[in-house]
Amino acid sequence: MGEVHATKGAAGKGGRSTATKSKGPLEAAKPALLAGGNPQIAKADGNAPVQAYIAAMPGWKSAVGRRLDTLIVRTVPGVRKAVKWNSPFYGIEGQGWFLSFHTFTNYVKVTFFQGTSLRPAPRGGKAKDARWIDIHEDDLDEAQMATWIRQAAALPGWGKSYVKRGDQDR
Repeated sequence: MGEVHATKGAAGKGGRSTATKSKGPLEAAKPALLAGGNPQIAKADGNAPVQAYIAAMPGWKSAVGRRLDTLIVRTVPGVRKAVKWNSPFYGIEGQGWFLSFHTFTNYVKVTFFQGTSLRPAPRGGKAKDARWIDIHEDDLDEAQMATWIRQAAALPGWGKSYVKRGDQDR
C-alpha cells in the first residue's frame, strides 16, 4: 500500500490540506480534491483536461459533469474547452467563454457569464452579468439547460482573446 502525504494548498497558513496516496509506477495519481470535493486539475486547453476534471469529480457529481459536457457538445458544435481555476470552461472561438462549472460539497454550480441576458435568467447570483444554477443529484433539467446553453453561446462571452483555435472537443 502507498504512503499518505499531506499537501498544503496555495493559501499558505490556514490553507486547506488534502491527502493523496502515492501510487506505484504504473498507476496514475488521482487529482487532489480541494474544498467541497472540487478536483485540482492543472490549467490547460482542450478536451483532455476537461475529461480529467469530470472523471475526478466525486460520487454522483461525475455523472452530472458527463451529462453537462455531453449536452454542451451536442448543443454547441465546435465548442472550445479548457480548465481554468480548477473548473471546466466552454466557449466559442472569437466570442469568449460562455459557461463554466465547479464542484461543491452538495451541488455542481453552472455559471453563465452573460446570465442576466438569458431568458428566463438563472436565479442564482448577484454579479453584474453572471448568473448560475446549483445542480443537486437528480435535478438537472436538460431541456432548460440546453435552452440556456444555446442562448449563452450566441452572446459575446468572457475573455474572448483566450478562446483560440485548438481548444475544441477532440
